[in-house]
This record gives sequence, structure tokens and C-alpha cells, in this order.
Amino acid sequence: MAETALLARGLTRRFGGLAAVRDVSLALKRGSIHALIGPNGAGKSTLVNLLSGELAPSEGTILLEGRAIAGMPPYRIARLGVGRTFQRSNVFRDMTALENCRLAAQARHPRSWALHERAQACGPSIEAASRALAAVELGPRASVIAAALSHGERRALEIAMCLATEPAVLLLDEPLAGMGPEESQRVLALLRRLRTGRAMLLVEHDMDAVFALADVITVMADGVVLASGTPEAVRNDAAVREAYLGEALTA
Repeated sequence: MAETALLARGLTRRFGGLAAVRDVSLALKRGSIHALIGPNGAGKSTLVNLLSGELAPSEGTILLEGRAIAGMPPYRIARLGVGRTFQRSNVFRDMTALENCRLAAQARHPRSWALHERAQACGPSIEAASRALAAVELGPRASVIAAALSHGERRALEIAMCLATEPAVLLLDEPLAGMGPEESQRVLALLRRLRTGRAMLLVEHDMDAVFALADVITVMADGVVLASGTPEAVRNDAAVREAYLGEALTA
């Protein structure tokens, strides 16, 4: 069996009297792509915020490779091995692709003692950044300012920034948003390559991409898990059809 990198049990998050996430459990395994889907307001973003430390759970536990991380601040969770991208592009537009990745690498391995060392001279960070860019096939674009990259390239750069932190877990929030068919296919191929040795949680609205890519799908609605299992099991789940997917998936 694949090793579980991140395990969440009974996660609940309340905002006053509203429970945005209620008793949600999931396991992210190395080498596997776990998709999280559901209609707007289902609680997907709240769940990702809980896993990444943006929010603390009201109840429940989160274990990263056996270590309890629930309630830790995002920077600590990131240093422990959880990388995250966001729905909107989150890069430094006036910096090059390499500089963006170098900053991410330095965040994972800070060197507060190196007060007089120029960032450009930090060999380990530059090496990690270069490896990350090569992994997403942006090596030839390393010296290009992020603002000059295409939308698809900027999304790939965000993934590279995650990879530069050497994560065990990737949390990808709508990586295909705003892409055309050609760019989407490139990112799908990239995600297939990146699954090796990592656990991946993918939040995505493109159902064709989800069912083509995911090993496990969890469906949320109204803050709870409606169904979780293989793509085929989810596709044939009557409750999922009624709440979300519809008869378009009968074929």
C-alpha cells in the first residue's frame, strides 16, 4: 500500500454558528492524486486552508507523516513539507522565474546567520530553484520576468515555487483556471509527472480533467463529504449525481 503522507481526521471549522467544514476526514498518499470537488460553497477552500495552516480547525486532527500540525502557522507547515498554490496567480510579477523560485527555496531553508551573503550567491537556494524550474519545463524561461510569462507559464511557475520548497504534499487550488485546451493539457501532463514520490490534493472544477487524472475523488457539499472513492465509484454514486455531477456523466 502507498504511504500516507497527510492524514486528516474529523476536521470541523466553525465561523460563529456556521460550520463551513464538518467532520471531514481524508488521507493523501504518496504517488497518488486525490481530487477534491464540489459546488461553490461546498467547503473545499476552507478545507485546503485548514490543511495548509491558513485556518485552525475547531475540531479534528491533521498528521503530516505522523506529526500533528493542526493549528500550526502556515510558514511552519510549509517548512515541514506542505506546498500550496492558490486560485489566483501568486507570483512576484516584477521578478524573474528563477528569482521567484529562489525566494521560495530560501523560505524553506532560512539562513538567518548569513547576514552579509547576497541572496543571489546562495548556492543551495539557486540549485533548488533551478531543479524546480526544470521539473515544470520552465528552465529555458528562468531569466524571464514573471509578468512576461503566459498565464499557463505563470501557473507552472507557482507549482515550481512549491517544488523549490521540497514538499512531501502538494495542495493545488484550481491549477487549470483560466486556461485554454492546449495549456490545460500541458499542466495535466506536468501533474502526472509530479505525482511520483509526492502526495497531491487537487481542487478543480474541470470534471474532464479530474476524472482523467485523479486516483481518488472526494466530493463535498454543504461542508460535509458526500462521497469518496475511485473515479468510477464516484461517477456512479447516486447522491453525487443528484447533488453535483448531473446526468452529463452517464456516458
